[in-house]
Amino acid sequence: MDQLVGMECQEQSACSQMLRGLQSHSVYTRGWCDVAYNFLVGDDGSVYEGVGWDIEGLHTQGYNSVSLGIAFFGNKMGSSPSPVALSAVEGLISCAIQKGHLSPRYIQPLLLKEESCLDPQYPVMPRKVCPNIVPRSAWEARETHCPEMNLPAKYVIIIHTAQTSCNISMDCQSLVQNIQSFHMDTRGFCDIGYHFLVGQDGGVYEGVGWHIQGSHTYGYNDIALGIAFMGHFVEKPPNAVALEAAQALIQCAVVEGYLVPDYLLMGHSDVTSTLSPGQALYSIISTWPHFKQ
Repeated sequence: MDQLVGMECQEQSACSQMLRGLQSHSVYTRGWCDVAYNFLVGDDGSVYEGVGWDIEGLHTQGYNSVSLGIAFFGNKMGSSPSPVALSAVEGLISCAIQKGHLSPRYIQPLLLKEESCLDPQYPVMPRKVCPNIVPRSAWEARETHCPEMNLPAKYVIIIHTAQTSCNISMDCQSLVQNIQSFHMDTRGFCDIGYHFLVGQDGGVYEGVGWHIQGSHTYGYNDIALGIAFMGHFVEKPPNAVALEAAQALIQCAVVEGYLVPDYLLMGHSDVTSTLSPGQALYSIISTWPHFKQ
């Protein structure tokens, strides 16, 4: 059993949305075949199907093929699941025995820390440095011809699009397509303005990519990678899977040679007059490595 700290939910729509985001993060960022758990339990006592009874999870090395992985949508470290959530798990275990999915002589639940469960476990292989990037072809980008980047870049600039957010891959792909059309047809850019965009599904979407100049920040377009979070983050920051995806992308850029190791990280508002990336997001990136004080 595992507790997903910081992913609390008390009603079905919120839990379902969070689970969709977790699945997208697992597939597009972690590179797994599906969400890691067999079932997940919300604080409202509802049970949500992950990979279900018949598919092997990715929750615990050495136990994936012989155990059921049940995760609680958690609150903060040290807190306990609600009584109804605990009762729901007891009912799920009883159901598993009755339906023949779990031996009546099963071993008592093994409680594991979050970080030990969320690493890719089966088959055992080195964790990927780079997230899976949804390519331009997936969101049907228009063909363009723009100037090339001066690589390796020296800066990373974090931006928000100040538009609606998305937490399902299909919606995010449509949103990226709409942003490209707006940038080209209304603003007169040669392409979408950002190098990459990050959705609340935890997906990283290719904008102009590594090799093409962006149109995000005057004076920095040829020497800075512009990473845009899709949404408006003045009052509330992006969710955990989106933030982790962006950090993985930055690390990937360094490892692959697209970004100098001693790069500087800045918010959009540090280099131009704008509210972007929003105060809530800015407060978070100011704690990230290489942030320019």
